[in-house]
Order: sequence, then C-alpha cells, then structure tokens
Amino acid sequence: MTPLTAVVTGASSGIGEATARLLREHGWRVVAVARRADRLAVLAAETGCETVVADLTDAAAVDALREHIAATGPIHAIVNVAGGALGTDTVESADAADWMRMFDINVLSAQRVISALLPALRAGARERGVGDILAITSTAGQIAYETGGGYNAAKFALRGMMHALRLELAGEPLRVMQVAPGMVRTDEFALNRFGGDAGKVDALYAGVEHPLTAHDIAELVVHAIEAPAHVNIDELTVRPVAQAAQHKLIRQPLLVRED
Repeated sequence: MTPLTAVVTGASSGIGEATARLLREHGWRVVAVARRADRLAVLAAETGCETVVADLTDAAAVDALREHIAATGPIHAIVNVAGGALGTDTVESADAADWMRMFDINVLSAQRVISALLPALRAGARERGVGDILAITSTAGQIAYETGGGYNAAKFALRGMMHALRLELAGEPLRVMQVAPGMVRTDEFALNRFGGDAGKVDALYAGVEHPLTAHDIAELVVHAIEAPAHVNIDELTVRPVAQAAQHKLIRQPLLVRED
C-alpha cells in the first residue's frame, strides 16, 4: 500500500522535528521543510524522510516547494509548525520590525504554504477520503499577557485564520485543525526569544515541574490526523499540569511564562 504523505514545516527542530520523526515511525512518507539544510540532512539520515530547504517567508521558496510536491505526487496532510517569538517588549516600547517578522513567520508563512499545497492535498483527499491541514497555534493566541503583545497578536491572527479556513473549506473532505500548546520546553524556542540568554530561559521554567515536550505535542498531532475521517479536532488546548490557565509574569526583569 502506498504510504500517506505529510508535509511538515519547521521540521529542523522542536515540535516540527518531533512530528516528522513520529510520523515516520507511524509509516507516513514525510516531506520535512525548514531553512537549515544541515539539520534537515541529519533528520533525513536518521528517519528516511524527504527534505526541502525553504524559507517560508520567501514567496519564491514556497513556489519551489509547490513545484516539488506537484512533481512527487499528492499529499494527505499539511502540518504547519514553523513559527516563533521575538523579544518581550511592551506594546509601547516594541520594535515594529519584530512584530512584522513574527506575523510573517507565524501567519503569512502558514497562509503561503496552505495556498500553495491545497491542490495536492485535494488530490490526496480523493485517494484517502480526507485531507488534513493542522497548525500549531498557542495558548498565547487565546489569552493575552504583558510583554507578549507581538506574539499574542501573531498567534491570535493564526488562530483566526484557521477558523476562517475551516468555514471556507466546509463541504470538502478536508479537515482543518489546531493544536494550541501552553508551556513546551524545547531546545530553541525560548532561547531564540530571549536573544540566547540561557539564564532567562532557566528562569522562565523555574518551579514548573514537567513542562510539555516536543514529543508530547507530536503525539497529539499524529493522533489528530490519524483520527477517523469524520472526526475534526477543531482546536485542542494542551498545558502541563503545573501551568495555570493564565500566563504568569515574573517581575524584575520582565519575563513571561509562556509556550
């Protein structure tokens, strides 16, 4: 039997990498997409996935991804993981360039990929009976918090886009789903946000027993896209037991507990 095919963005680290690995363990053909060729090469050697090196904020790179997928056959799932946060500035002091970058990597990159790959996904849905579009959003797209305004704005926008997309695709055999994690400890997310300051990262997770892992989220993603074809997991919110519903703020210096 021909394996099902998933395109996973942000696959060079964190949740994207964990999702690509777990899908391969479940027998999926995986097209792993990210900017870092060296990290993708290691992933391919260890899992047998296919890779496409692409900066999804570049329309030409997304066009090349579409051409690659069109040449290699239909797909059955698009898993949008690529994203990130920059800084912890207040709304008043924020650099608009950081906000534009966050909107580009969290929202517009997902829109570009979905738009480019929908024809291949529709072809796959005709084979499988259903096709899946799943985005990793965030509890930061559900609850705002101090010094998170830029990331909040981007994740609220991604969440809204996915809800609109589900309505737009109603009547087609396409599922549109979201997994919204709370505190996930990965190697790079918080470190990138805090400009490489490992001390701030440690402070972020201090006192939080067992934050979520990338593998935890990957398991939920795989469960969602392997659910029976009539089941649509519109939005799944997941937090570690130790995390309160609201984000917690640490004063002096300003740090925010967040995903």
